[in-house]
Amino acid sequence: MALAPRLIAEFQSLVGRENVVDSPHDLRIFERDASITPAVPDLVVLPRTRQEVQGVMRLAAAHGVPVVPRGAGTGLSGGAVALEHGIALQFTRMRSILAIDRAAGTAMLEPGVVNADLQRAAARRGLFYAPDPSSQNACTIGGNVAENSGGPHCLFYGVTANHVLGVEVVLADGRCLWLGEEGPDRVGLDLLGAMVGSEGTLGVVTRIQVRLLPLPESVITIMAAFASIEEASHAVSAVIAGGVIPVALEMMDRTTIGAVEAHYKAGYPTDAGAVLLTEIQGIRESTAEVAAVIEATLRSHGTSQLRVAGDAAERDLLWAGRKGAIGALGHIKPNYYLHDGVVPRTRLPGVLRDVGEIARRHRLPVANVFHAGDGNLHPNLLFDLREPGIMERVESAGEEMMWAVVEAGGTLSGEHGIGIEKNAFMPWIFSPDDLEAMRALKDVFDPQGRLNPGKIFPDPERPPRLRAHIGTASEANWW
Repeated sequence: MALAPRLIAEFQSLVGRENVVDSPHDLRIFERDASITPAVPDLVVLPRTRQEVQGVMRLAAAHGVPVVPRGAGTGLSGGAVALEHGIALQFTRMRSILAIDRAAGTAMLEPGVVNADLQRAAARRGLFYAPDPSSQNACTIGGNVAENSGGPHCLFYGVTANHVLGVEVVLADGRCLWLGEEGPDRVGLDLLGAMVGSEGTLGVVTRIQVRLLPLPESVITIMAAFASIEEASHAVSAVIAGGVIPVALEMMDRTTIGAVEAHYKAGYPTDAGAVLLTEIQGIRESTAEVAAVIEATLRSHGTSQLRVAGDAAERDLLWAGRKGAIGALGHIKPNYYLHDGVVPRTRLPGVLRDVGEIARRHRLPVANVFHAGDGNLHPNLLFDLREPGIMERVESAGEEMMWAVVEAGGTLSGEHGIGIEKNAFMPWIFSPDDLEAMRALKDVFDPQGRLNPGKIFPDPERPPRLRAHIGTASEANWW
């Protein structure tokens, strides 16, 4: 139901008329993120301060209006979709880097700061922020916190939760809390741990303190080609089993390699069945030693071609191919469904075989490009949306792939979140008691259930099925 004009006027008085979107035409811009089911919010509010956020939350609570926090809209599981309409709380006008403390190695940010902007600001001070989602040129730190985002370099450094020291949170009733502290030992209940990755269902983050690290003295990037994705998968397990943890260990299959080379000319051998990108960072003496160990392991596991990037330009080109892989797949089909699941590294070869078999059975091309080091799979089902009945095949194949991941001892998401894409499958990995405990925690923070409703938890009113998003490969060049 649309909001009453009088209520809209109250929101305009709180944040200014110029910071409220209520035109039906303009609201459609905010009907989806980079994912699934569209839903037009009743109102979009763009706050500029924490006090404005508190005012919006209090007014929404008084009238029982749902609120969905929204960053850059790059999420892939529907977290920023206003499924039950209400207010989309858009944070693009809270994008200040409030402070960078070089001595302490911390930064204080507003939630709308773009990940890459933080990286550039930190680099000017000899520092960097470790979590690096492939969408980092667009995604915001607030969204990264909501989804506990990962990235290629999180194998060694960890995901967003490992680098967030504290958050300022506005609750559904407008109260403001600070969760976390800089010290290594956090006393009391770890409410910060509950908030990071909660997909906007527990509170609205208005300030974030993150850990920054010194820029590494030396960076070595190795590209290794293998005859098959199975051989490359065994090499991944061997590298980790050898006691060496590189900063990144990424894999692309033959389909992806061909698409990337057609677009980027990154120097990947197109006759390879799979390519591994490995990166080591640290002081020069240690990186050279670790690189030698990894090279020996890769050679002993059958690499057909191994190349070490000679300089920063070559390294950047190798990574540009990896991060631009999804957009490059537009050379094959115009649309894609990017999956997200995690399995134990030793189960990669079997699950990848299952993925290939499922794709063949549903007559769909599949391209694999993923974080091999931590078992985070990203099979891309490629298709043309104009083909009759194609989405039914895509969603059926995606659901079967998800079940193969779970059967292999894996889980539903490594970095994209649950949202409305996979909430129907939460009972696959959690018992009724597990889910009830999660719901009870949400009820403490949000007793009226107004914060990002319809996300994470199974909806008894909706059929238990995967809800695949439709990506347009040619528009995904920020990946």
